[in-house]
Amino acid sequence: MLDDRKAAILRAVVEEYIETAQPVGSASVARVPGLSVSSATVRNEMGALERDGYLAQPHTSAGRIPTDKGYRFFVDSLTPTGRLDASQNQQVRTFFNRAHGELERMLSDTSRFLAGLTDYAAVVVRDAEDPARIRSVQLVVLAPRVVLAVVVLASGAIEKRTLELAEDADEMVVGAASARLASHLVGEIFGTSLRLPDSEVPDVDRVVAAAVRSLLPGEEPEYQPQVFIGGAARMAAAFDAVGTIRQVLGILEQQYVLVSLVKDVLDRGLTVAIGGELGVQPLSDCSIVVAPYEIEGEPAGTVGILGPTRMHYEQTLAAVAVVSRRLGQALSKGSEER
Repeated sequence: MLDDRKAAILRAVVEEYIETAQPVGSASVARVPGLSVSSATVRNEMGALERDGYLAQPHTSAGRIPTDKGYRFFVDSLTPTGRLDASQNQQVRTFFNRAHGELERMLSDTSRFLAGLTDYAAVVVRDAEDPARIRSVQLVVLAPRVVLAVVVLASGAIEKRTLELAEDADEMVVGAASARLASHLVGEIFGTSLRLPDSEVPDVDRVVAAAVRSLLPGEEPEYQPQVFIGGAARMAAAFDAVGTIRQVLGILEQQYVLVSLVKDVLDRGLTVAIGGELGVQPLSDCSIVVAPYEIEGEPAGTVGILGPTRMHYEQTLAAVAVVSRRLGQALSKGSEER
């Protein structure tokens, strides 16, 4: 635990270093409003914070910079009710009011939007699903012998298949086949084998059989987490060392590593992991902020930000929290409408 003066000095160092990326000197900290101590006192306290592992001095004549321990104290002391400013809130409202389309597109668009909102790399992970149940089935005539089959899953994902029929099928036949599929398949698990009883209307049965062959191939699909990354190039501006940039971009290309990293952070009950806490050496100068999102009350994935350890934590925490909540609401609403 730190006394009030040391805590205030540490916060001042962290805040200035986040803004400037330059070592912070005692004279600069002494000018912080409300601190009311001399430069000599600040210098002594900064020396004590360095000995305790909260600050480091990169050069003997330089000021101090925060360590992972210093950032951790700073993050843990933030109020949990951080908010976005009015302009950012308006951006979030506008984005989610306009966002629509298939699940994958929504998640991809969200990753790019969050990257633009925070100016860091954004990651949206869609969890590996349990076998998804079918919410609705519909057949649409595209041409006399071409029919589009659309299946909406409980997760909000949409599966589409184009059926090429051996004979012309009019819209009444396709409509009857669509109703028959819906009556038998809604609530069933997508991707499992299923035979529908004959309807005693051969034309309808032929369309139904074609749809079943296309949509339900009889093989269990292999569900893997999906990762959507926005703003990876923004990481280049966050680091001076070319080697660090290459390592960070390399990690962003390894989806398995990202998924494992996000899962590990959440499993430890954290919303922020800093530097060495990530346990991935190439990311030792990075921090990650994460928040899960839900669809209809069920965990569905994670929204996260990957940035430098000197990121604007309060703003980033607020952005990730708001976007994860609004994403879950949008996807839940989309599922209900479908």
